[in-house]
Amino acid sequence: MHATLPRLNDLDFPALNRRQLETLQVNLGYKCNQACLHCHVNAGPTRTEMMDQQTIATVLRFLEASDVRTLDLTGGAPELNPHFRDLVRQARRLGVKVMDRCNLTILEEPGQQDLAQFLAMHQVEVVASLPCYLEENVDGQRGNGVFGRSIRALRTLNRLGYGDSDSGLTLNLVYNPQGPSLPPPQYELERQYKKHLLDEYGVQFNALFTLTNMPIQRFGSTLISKGQFNDYMRTLRDSYREENLHAVMCRTMISVDWQGFVYDCDFNQMLDLGLVHGNRRKPRLEELIGQDLAGKPIVVRDHCFGCTAGQGSSCGGALDAA
Repeated sequence: MHATLPRLNDLDFPALNRRQLETLQVNLGYKCNQACLHCHVNAGPTRTEMMDQQTIATVLRFLEASDVRTLDLTGGAPELNPHFRDLVRQARRLGVKVMDRCNLTILEEPGQQDLAQFLAMHQVEVVASLPCYLEENVDGQRGNGVFGRSIRALRTLNRLGYGDSDSGLTLNLVYNPQGPSLPPPQYELERQYKKHLLDEYGVQFNALFTLTNMPIQRFGSTLISKGQFNDYMRTLRDSYREENLHAVMCRTMISVDWQGFVYDCDFNQMLDLGLVHGNRRKPRLEELIGQDLAGKPIVVRDHCFGCTAGQGSSCGGALDAA
């Protein structure tokens, strides 16, 4: 795999400082039942990295000592971590909102048949990846049969109340472009998704998040192999909008890897660009318990143009969704 960090300049992107911390994003491990072409984590079935119980206990101690009200669980497939359900239960007991970044097909994996019911019972917000509403596009990006399995999973979630605005169970979908281009306008694409999925499959959901593909890990390596890396970076730079800087996710979030090391965002985690804390680069989460991170500088490189290009991109979709 081609490394992209040496190609990412650290001088061009504007300096950023963190505001009050609102979200703790935790990567529970890189193991996944899928190996998607756009995956910036390079997750897959052969990955073995997994957060252990001791580190998860540190996550809970951090939440208890902080004002963070959202725990954002990601992977890989976070549900494959054997401590996933216990973490969810305990975070909910603390009154923390839990988001599960779910690939949908995990609901049909052995041992996960009751996963949807568990998520509903604990009112976990499901953020589900469905990079297109057309079967051929999804299967081309994620593997044969993935679209059909995803639709079955969405129907299962719908039967439990997910996607119904009156149920309190939130189901949001995530779109990624098929290649080196920016996502289309989020509002219009959401309208198309909702109409097609309801008309063709009887599926409903709350909102669509459009995410820009980041030029790192598997996707970045593919760009280099195809000779498209420089052109894609030029697209991101040329589409930069300064007004998106105030809302980028790193301003109010930190990212924790499976070993407990801390980063400014999930993308920096994949580039091994650790958060700066005093004289420490890449501290462990336990070192930050009780610490105020507001006003601290955020580590940036050229990949950050991906979050500020066009309508902007964050873990919650477009920054300007109009």
